[in-house]
Amino acid sequence: MRFMERFAQGLDGVIAIDGKTLRGSFDRASGQSPLHMVHAWATDQRLLLGQIATDAKSNEITSVQKLLAMLSLKGCIVTADAMSCQRAICAQIVEQGGDYAITLKGNQGSLHDDARLFLEDPDRPAEATHTTVDADHGRIETRTGSVCTDIGWAQDQHAWPGLAAIEKMVRTREIRGKTTMETSYYFLNTPLSAPRFTEVARAQWGIENGLHWVLDVTMNEDRKRNWKDHGPENIGLLRRLALRP
Repeated sequence: MRFMERFAQGLDGVIAIDGKTLRGSFDRASGQSPLHMVHAWATDQRLLLGQIATDAKSNEITSVQKLLAMLSLKGCIVTADAMSCQRAICAQIVEQGGDYAITLKGNQGSLHDDARLFLEDPDRPAEATHTTVDADHGRIETRTGSVCTDIGWAQDQHAWPGLAAIEKMVRTREIRGKTTMETSYYFLNTPLSAPRFTEVARAQWGIENGLHWVLDVTMNEDRKRNWKDHGPENIGLLRRLALRP
């Protein structure tokens, strides 16, 4: 833990938080569920900062809090998916000196719908936007990010810890002549410029591409049948140590 604290103090980038289930670590005979690992990933350095093991994905929220407590977050932006969109987690990040950019979905009652209706109101003044276009492997993806700091209504109705901006990301994908569109909303405690927000939102996928995908495709982790005692966690740790740059 001391090493992680010292290392995190030198970061000035994005830390992505996400979980991964070791799908082959179950045992039907004893009713043991697959091991679930929660990771903290430095997206710029492509380095695993810490991990917490839990026996169920449903325990990921409390595991995230324990994992964050291991790190010094000063100068960092912590990004995570909607499962971590919890008041306690966001408050902890701020208390530890970090900033958050947390995906907002339907797990907070009417909060997601309120944000969507507010940001999609055609009578609202337009915010600054930033658009990037990537083309790779036969896919064209266009991302447009926008920033809204008019959040007084949200604080009056929902009282979210440290909330300073709600930001929207629209992703349009073209694959083999088929076009799909997805819109995501984020809570932030520090307003970011539209270009910086676009970078941070994309960095959240760094943990999937730089860690989880490598573990599954290169190391074939999901097909490994280590399940007894601390075997799955210990072998999983060795795989992650092998990924260090």
